[in-house]
Amino acid sequence: MPLDLALPIADAELAARLTSRMGQVEADLFRHAESRAPYVTEAAQHLLSAGGKRFRPLLVLLAAEAGLTPDSPDVVTAACVVEITHVGSLYHDDVMDEAALRRGADSANARWDNHVAILTGDWLFAKSSELTALLGADAVRIQAETFTRLVEGQILETVKPEPGRELQHYLDVVAGKTGSLIATSARYGARFSGASAEIEEALTAYGELVGTAFQLSDDILDIASETEESGKTPGTDLREGVPTLPTLMAQASGDPADARLHALLAGPITDDADVEEALELLRRHPALTQARDYVVAQAEEAKRLLAVLPPGSVRQALEDFADLVAHRTA
Repeated sequence: MPLDLALPIADAELAARLTSRMGQVEADLFRHAESRAPYVTEAAQHLLSAGGKRFRPLLVLLAAEAGLTPDSPDVVTAACVVEITHVGSLYHDDVMDEAALRRGADSANARWDNHVAILTGDWLFAKSSELTALLGADAVRIQAETFTRLVEGQILETVKPEPGRELQHYLDVVAGKTGSLIATSARYGARFSGASAEIEEALTAYGELVGTAFQLSDDILDIASETEESGKTPGTDLREGVPTLPTLMAQASGDPADARLHALLAGPITDDADVEEALELLRRHPALTQARDYVVAQAEEAKRLLAVLPPGSVRQALEDFADLVAHRTA
């Protein structure tokens, strides 16, 4: 199937190269998710077939353009590693969240059961480890450190934060669950294309900031967007009682006028009228602007890190992606 690039690429020649290489990544993803047992193959390819933005492997390929050998086979392998790791984590996420849908399709736990979903996620993590081993011992170390942070973020998400540390606790969760793997995506691209150590370090930090900002912008969309614009149903996190950047910032307010909002945000909101009221109050609250400013600041810091790259289409594409994250509407 034709691939639409998930990142904004203005340079037509660069976009064509990335589209071609993403085609190879896409084919390899399904090949790597094949088992000797057809049942395992079906379960492992279930969420791959459901689609997704694939911006982690695309970021690997784009970051590789900053190196000497962007077309190295190791770059494609690394792109598969990060996407298979990500998809494996989705199987576990859906079990933890008791989700019925993922990317518009039945979640694995809904289609089969929790046992199958958990074991399929484990199988995909094992496959990503096999692929990482092909990239050498240092890649194994990086992958292990990344996976440690990812799982640690998932665990912290289930733990009640210490009083007064609610916001920092949440930011730690996001950095672990989302920022860590996106940072490694940029790092792998630089490393396996032969980029300098300085560029690899800068792109790793860039990926961490942009990855975290991407998740935080989701928080803002859940409150600020209209369904027609974003394709998302506003207030989903409110209904589930999930803490987000704007709600945590609003709850930190000591203004007595926020008493009603604080009462609504104290737990899951099950009544539709209460959800609408909470959305209306949040959209008028300074916390929404504060959250937007925080995300924009993250994106601007990420762009500053790109100063080590020479001006050109690659640096421009990375800057445009940071801007897209800061101001996204979907």
